[in-house]
Parts: sequence; structure tokens; C-alpha cells
Amino acid sequence: MAFGVIFSAFFSALGQIGDPRFRKVLGLGILLTFVLLVAVYAAFLWFLQVTLGESSTLPVLGEVTWINDLATFASLFFMLVLSVFLMVPVASAITSMFLDEVANAVEDKHYRHLPPANKVPFGEAFKDTVNFLGVLIAANILAFILYAMFAPLALFIFWGLNGFLLGREYFTLAAIRRVGRVEAKKLRRKHMGTIWLAGTFMAIPLSIPLMNLAIPILGAATFTHIYHKLVR
Repeated sequence: MAFGVIFSAFFSALGQIGDPRFRKVLGLGILLTFVLLVAVYAAFLWFLQVTLGESSTLPVLGEVTWINDLATFASLFFMLVLSVFLMVPVASAITSMFLDEVANAVEDKHYRHLPPANKVPFGEAFKDTVNFLGVLIAANILAFILYAMFAPLALFIFWGLNGFLLGREYFTLAAIRRVGRVEAKKLRRKHMGTIWLAGTFMAIPLSIPLMNLAIPILGAATFTHIYHKLVR
């Protein structure tokens, strides 16, 4: 049941890529995701250059000027690894910004019989986003202890933890537009297994560089379908 709902929802989302409205939001989401990652990398690079300076003094070798170049080159590979962790809060932020547009495009194509969804006030949506980002970042920082303790299972812990958190947020954002906050929480508790599994399937490609750029918007569309399939 859960697998059927999840894969049906994902392929329905994937099948809408040709829709001009959906393609526009997908393009904006990919662009903004890329810009955010580049901005973080630029800030990290600036920090390295300020910290290391133009030259460094090493024992025996004396003053050398290639340390900065080496650190800059190595930082590119470091950021590729770090982007795996960065993509989780980035995906959360992107979804909060574009979910309404994605959900409207999905519902206009697949659920035309429904009345217009309720608009979530900006202040309330912003507060939810900030609160969730705080939980997400804190949980991942604490999870580094588990990663160190159970190193062979670190990737699975990462997927499971972030799958739970992202699935919880994505489903809530999709449901709250239709049934309000209280009912959205009830539905989330009722279908938590399916939501967690769907979130985990989303967290896995988020850990793959380049592929992860498209996941936040596709995830928002997928969870819009999941909400409608579960309540139906």
C-alpha cells in the first residue's frame, strides 16, 4: 500500500515536468538551490583565504605560498561532500518558498474538482519554516555523534533521520493548505509510516550531488499527490 502510493505519486509528479507552470517553478527551484550552494561555497572560500593569508610559515620549509592554493583546491571536494548535508536544510527552505505554486500546478492538472486551497499567512509560514530549520539543523548536529559511533551505518542513519524530518514537513505543508493545522497533524500521525518512507526515498537522492538540485520541487509535487491519495 505505502509503496504503491509513493511510487504512483512520484511518477505523477515526474510526468508533469512538461507542464509550463511546473517547469517554470522547477527551473526557479534548481537555480535558487544552486545559487544557495554556491553562496555557501564562496563564503567558505573567503574564510579560508582570510584565515590562511597569502603565505604561511611551516617548520623546516619556512615561508610557502602554495598552502592557500592547495586549500582552495581541496575545498571544492570538501564542499561536494558538505553539500550532501547542506541540501537537507536547503530543500526545506526551497519547499517552504515554492510549495504553494507547485501544489497549485499539481492540483490544477490532477484535482480540478477541488475548490481553491486556503492561503497560509506569510508570518505563520515563515515562523514554521524557521522553527523547522532549527529542529533540522539541531537534529543533524546531534546525529554526528551517531555517525561517529556507528560509522558503517552513518549513511542509513542520515537517510532515516532526514527522511523522517523532511517527510513530516513536506506532508504537513501540503495538508495544511487543505484541512488546516490541527487536521494536518492528525493525518500525519495516522499515516506516519508512509510519510517517513516517502521522506526517506527523498533523502536518498538529496545525498547525490547535481541530482539533488531537482529534488526539493519534485518532492513538493510528490507529497501533494501523497496527501490527496491518502485522504482519498
